Amino acid sequence: VCAALKLPQISAVLAARSARGLSLPSLLLELAGFLVFLRYQCYYGYPLLTYLEYPILIAQDVILLLCIFHFNGNVKQATPYIAVLVSSWFVLALQKWIIDLAMNLCTFISAASKFAQLQCLWKTRDSGTVSALTWSLSSYTCAILTRFVIMLALNIWVTVTVLRYRKTAIKAE
Repeated sequence: VCAALKLPQISAVLAARSARGLSLPSLLLELAGFLVFLRYQCYYGYPLLTYLEYPILIAQDVILLLCIFHFNGNVKQATPYIAVLVSSWFVLALQKWIIDLAMNLCTFISAASKFAQLQCLWKTRDSGTVSALTWSLSSYTCAILTRFVIMLALNIWVTVTVLRYRKTAIKAE
């Protein structure tokens, strides 16, 4: 699902020849979060299969970024944003504490991205070319992860309950 997550959005923007409704701040925050996560995985040497979707998602977001600037009339305006993203790749790995701090902020960055898109929608009251399918697919991937969090909480609950009701062995006197 992740490998194709942004394809409906890209398709909608290209078909409409407009990026109306898409929030540039939302997209930039999402790109930053994806970049931090990818850099963290590379920095600590995780196996490629654990983060393979992130380069694909980043590529799709860069395409969307270029589409936003193209349909707003100036692709060259994307250059500083892309330069910051590329330089961030190197800055993140300068010190271990930088990459660790950035990774700890990823959830907040991701949440800020969603709020930025919501703010754009609320302000304009127009969804424009925003793809409901892309957002539905994103919701689905989060629902899968939510299942694991729920199962984690329930497993911990069972463990605590088992330990609480464990009968202590009575020592024979």
